[in-house]
Order: sequence, then C-alpha cells, then structure tokens
Amino acid sequence: MSLAPYSDETLARTPGIRHGFFSRTGGVSEGIYAGLNCGLGSDDDRAHVHENRSRVARAMGIAPDGLRTLYQVHSARVVDADTPWDGTPPEADALVCTRPGVAIGALAADCAPVLLADADAGVIGAAHAGWRGARDGVVAAVVEAMCERGADRTRIVAAVGPCIGPESYEVGPEFPDHFLEQDDDNSKFFREKSGSDRYLFDLPAYVLSRLNLAGVSRASATGQDTYRQDDLFSYRRSCHRMEPDYGRNLSVITLVGDA
Repeated sequence: MSLAPYSDETLARTPGIRHGFFSRTGGVSEGIYAGLNCGLGSDDDRAHVHENRSRVARAMGIAPDGLRTLYQVHSARVVDADTPWDGTPPEADALVCTRPGVAIGALAADCAPVLLADADAGVIGAAHAGWRGARDGVVAAVVEAMCERGADRTRIVAAVGPCIGPESYEVGPEFPDHFLEQDDDNSKFFREKSGSDRYLFDLPAYVLSRLNLAGVSRASATGQDTYRQDDLFSYRRSCHRMEPDYGRNLSVITLVGDA
C-alpha cells in the first residue's frame, strides 16, 4: 500500500519545496500501531518505526539519514537542523533548515504540526504545537529563527496540519484560564459544550492566530481531525479505547535543489 500524505494547497504550489502531512496509510507497523507509525518514542517495534520513517524519506526524495525529528517536550525551543546530531535527538519542538537534501519533521497524534517555508530565502521550518507549546510561543520562535536565517515573515507560507479538531477537543472548565490569562480575546477559541460545564477548544484556529501575530499572513489549516479519522493516529482516541500506547503521525518539509 502506498503512502497517502495530506497536503496544503499553497505549500504545494510553492516552487523549491516538497512537503507532506503523512497519515498512517502505507506503513509496516502492526496492532495498535498499524500503519505508518513514525514515533521513535512509542513502544512499537523499533525496526518497524525505522522502516516507516525510511518510507517517508523516500517519498520526500531524500536519503533516510536526511530525515530529522526531535525529542519533543512541549516547549518553545528551536533547533538548527542544517548540522546533524549524533545519538539522541535534541529536546525541542521546532526545527529550521536551509539545506536541500534534509527533511525536517514534526511528530504528532492530536497536537498541531506546523510546516513553514520562505522559498525565496531557501528557509524552511517545522513545529510541534500542542496547546502548551502554542501558548508558550513555539510558533513565534520558529518564525523568528527562520528570519534570523534570511527569511522574511511577509513571504513565509505556513500550514497547520492534521490535529484534534474543534468538535473533538473537549476540555475542563479550568482549561480556558491558561489562554485568557494571555489575552481575553482568546475566549473566541472556546465554546461551551451543551449540557455540561466543559468547553470545546479550537486548537487549529488558535495556532493560526499565533502565526498571524508572528507576522505570517499566508497561513491555513488542512482541516483533518485526528480524533475522528482512523487513518490518523490520535492520543485521545487511544486513551478512550484504553489502548496502552499510540502511534505518531509525521509531517515533513524539505527544500528541493542541489544538496
């Protein structure tokens, strides 16, 4: 079975860039990880995860050792991926890159993956934006890191990939306070769930708002809901099914050109 990544229309039209928001379709993992589990932090068979990641790399037109992801910790830290690292990946939640032949990726299973590019400057970025990282500034941090490498925020194109959707992200009554302390206007990302004291949170819209505040006006969301779609891994769905672990979706971007 071939891989079946989702894509963003604007990024797809951008010359010199290749990207993909990969679903679980087309991998070798089995059981609760069935499909294209790319999470080295899962308890899946290590050989299966490496084969899945190799398939993603080949689909992106790069060598398997050219795919770089992080040990994600829900932070606002950004790592330069131009130079490879030995051993354990750095603890951070965003990468920037200026080298063709290298693909940078964000792993997620409900959190929002964000892919960014300034094709004119030859600078790309990838970020893992869960609610905490998004609130604490990972989006602004990756945009700033791209600009430090020659990007112009007015030229950056960004896409928020598959993540838990606004109809699925149920949160407790205290949860909105994390965002209202930041800005009262963040109340627009919450709506009351009928018949309860709980709320529904619009994570992709919040992440898009952070991109806009960082000066990125050309940003959109692909719109898939990881919780509701079985072709995507979902941490929350796995918890509701009382599964012991979960797979990770991988979203990747690379510069196309002379390595």
